[in-house]
Amino acid sequence: MKRRQWTPEEKLKIVMEGLRADCTVTELCNRHQISQVQYYKWRDKLLSEGSKIFAHGGVNKAEQRLKNEVNKLKNTIGDLTVKLNKKQIMYCYPGLG
Repeated sequence: MKRRQWTPEEKLKIVMEGLRADCTVTELCNRHQISQVQYYKWRDKLLSEGSKIFAHGGVNKAEQRLKNEVNKLKNTIGDLTVKLNKKQIMYCYPGLG
């Protein structure tokens, strides 16, 4: 049987649901078909690492830096692709240059 892969958003939603105490952990785990051990691992990770979100500008600044770097790399790839295409055209049709 293939194991389910949970997204970070799904894990957070499940843990937050458990922290609200609208139901027991057993009911929550049965509803989402996860073990209680898995729930407590996710909860403990959130509680131990959650403060990192608010440290040093939080995840948003780090995420923005990564997005900027990705955009810069995409632009570089685009520029190199254009240059390569020009060289290929010049090689195939030397009279155009």
